[in-house]
Amino acid sequence: MNLSFDLSVEVSEKYNFNKKSLQKINENPWVKNQWPLVYFIQNEGKRVAYVGESTNFSNRIKNHLANPKKSNAFNKISIIGSDKFNKSATLDIESKLIQYISSEGTYELQNGNHGLINHNYYQQDLYKNLFIDIWGKLIENNIVSKSLEEIENSELFKYSPYKSLNEDQYNSVLEIIKALTEKKSSKIFIKGSAGTGKTILATYLIKLLGSDVSDTNMDDFSDNEIQEINLIRAYKIKYPKAEIGFVVAMSSLRKTLQNVFRKIPELKSSMIISPSDTFKKEYDLLIVDEAHRLRQYKNIGWMGVFKKNNRKLGLDDTGTELDWIIANSKNQIFFYDSAQSVKPSDIPSSHFDKLLNESNTIEIELKSQMRSNGGNDYITFVDDLLNIKRENKSSYSPDNYDVVVFDSMKDMYEQLSIKEEKYGLCRLIAGYSWPWLSDPKKKPKPDLNAIDIAIDGVELQWNKTDKDWINSEDSFKQVGCIHTTQGYDLNYTGVIFGEEISFNKVTQQIEIDKSKYFDKNGKRGLENIEELKEYIINIYKTIMFRGIKGVYIYACDKNLREYFKEHISTYKPESRLRILPFTDVKPYVNAVPIFNIYAAAGDFSDLQIQSEYENYEWVELPINISAREDYFVCQIIGESMNKKIENGSWCLFKKYSGGTREGKIVLAQHFNIQDSDFGAGYTIKEYHSEKNISENSWSHKSIVLKPLSFDSSFYPIELKDEELTDLKIIGEFITELNL
Repeated sequence: MNLSFDLSVEVSEKYNFNKKSLQKINENPWVKNQWPLVYFIQNEGKRVAYVGESTNFSNRIKNHLANPKKSNAFNKISIIGSDKFNKSATLDIESKLIQYISSEGTYELQNGNHGLINHNYYQQDLYKNLFIDIWGKLIENNIVSKSLEEIENSELFKYSPYKSLNEDQYNSVLEIIKALTEKKSSKIFIKGSAGTGKTILATYLIKLLGSDVSDTNMDDFSDNEIQEINLIRAYKIKYPKAEIGFVVAMSSLRKTLQNVFRKIPELKSSMIISPSDTFKKEYDLLIVDEAHRLRQYKNIGWMGVFKKNNRKLGLDDTGTELDWIIANSKNQIFFYDSAQSVKPSDIPSSHFDKLLNESNTIEIELKSQMRSNGGNDYITFVDDLLNIKRENKSSYSPDNYDVVVFDSMKDMYEQLSIKEEKYGLCRLIAGYSWPWLSDPKKKPKPDLNAIDIAIDGVELQWNKTDKDWINSEDSFKQVGCIHTTQGYDLNYTGVIFGEEISFNKVTQQIEIDKSKYFDKNGKRGLENIEELKEYIINIYKTIMFRGIKGVYIYACDKNLREYFKEHISTYKPESRLRILPFTDVKPYVNAVPIFNIYAAAGDFSDLQIQSEYENYEWVELPINISAREDYFVCQIIGESMNKKIENGSWCLFKKYSGGTREGKIVLAQHFNIQDSDFGAGYTIKEYHSEKNISENSWSHKSIVLKPLSFDSSFYPIELKDEELTDLKIIGEFITELNL
């Protein structure tokens, strides 16, 4: 059965948040009828806010006003209601608002992060656009200013401790706090492959353990939430002033997380530490992210400091960063994935196996894929592909994930550029197959203009910084490596398989050329080529797991590229329009005209003068579309309609001949229009109008031509009064042409 219903939402005026306003607030229809609702309390001056939901708001607001912390902190409240709200929907919306507002930057959110779990409920898909509408109304009411897309690409959103957990993660949190409180073990291992949300779980946990839940009202809480709050209270009793550190071995990710923690209430950037920093104090708990990247005394550039730290603990050169962490803390939580160990300085898995085999070590496994839209199937596919284990020769084509192999580096860079324009956070990442000629730290004098990588006429440099490169200026024009990207999320990843890795058609195996692998510390002392191959395969697997929406692949070795093409769809450049010689044209029978809106100087009616036919180019339509006298083709260049029409697309239009235009995409002509995408005179936008209606007639009050773009810098064109008489609708958009 196909179910649907119209969803609309209302955001109320901003009521004063005090007892004198209770009567007015109680007159709000959603409050008056005790409907499930969401509310937003704020103080614009102090820039603090709180988000909540309730099915009995009259009682909830009385409780808030009776709480001095809230009554003194806030001065305004807005109510969000809908006649389609139910308890599950309001929980879901509350959770999303907490995630986005905490990362948007206008307000410092005062919510705790307990109870944030993804909610699955009946007809959830029907509510999917409701949150977008709510956010739009919050922008209209000047409560927030940033778009959802802008927030989603921020480092604060990606590593926020306010992220909703899946059931897998949430149950892990309860098990972890219970183990810490009941002292079942001082060592807890959280295992999970790339993208299972290990870092998110770590940030959630460290925020949760530092939260003040002493006066939390649990009247409307679920059993799990009550259990969570009681566990936190028990932990606080056991460790009333707990010293907690978050150990991040990789300097790039450490810098990013320090920036995030600096912006979160109750968290401090000083909580993010390196393994060496663990000597500075005695910790009650150390949470270790990417524990597989902890180092041993091998192939590192700071062996003197490493040796000195070992001596502090009475250890010889066999001591490791793992030993430091255990010695300097009472409890440890390790987030670990042996498949992401990428160089010889990483501690061998045997050291972790020894801890895992201890009888009192607690081991928890995360299984749900949180990053990649391809899910666990994509993770398995990549592992099988790079380890030559894939028996199914059919092309891997997931529904929700974009996996493409390119024959041309130029094509891949161009297509990745389009995704960067559309989504942002798209980056090139390569294996370490080229020396870093442009290294800014190179001695005696760096050559900052040196080209590091040249493929198919595309000239690129390695990352200009090793700290938070993903978010650095001009990073899209550079190429990252495993050391600057591990632990990060991207929208699209362009992966370059370098010259050090190839495919042998005879043996049907991947091979490694050590002489073309330029990570000196990544290969020094490795005599066994199979051991180096394992590290390099892990590197490529890890960078192929960075993309949320998709991955583009280019392999320098032709045989490797051909092997990939046996399993992955190949990029095919879009075919060009089939423009017919005019001698072959039968106007509107076998072809329709192309109208160049960028070069047009006269009136569109010129197209209808038969004597002018030969002055136009005529295009043959796809076999499934018949030519008609009212059809014409335009190319759309620009990003103002990129939610519906890709930049550069050839589109079919129908000449407008009357009838409703509301909500349709139209080609409009108006000589006062100045559109950055289309120039003067013409524009392509979604049409909306507001009418003046009297008893016997109607007229346009205003017409709005609305962009449909992922880029928030495009604004609607609004026409009023005398401007309306000069507007001419030339055509209605039919479809993009895939020729």
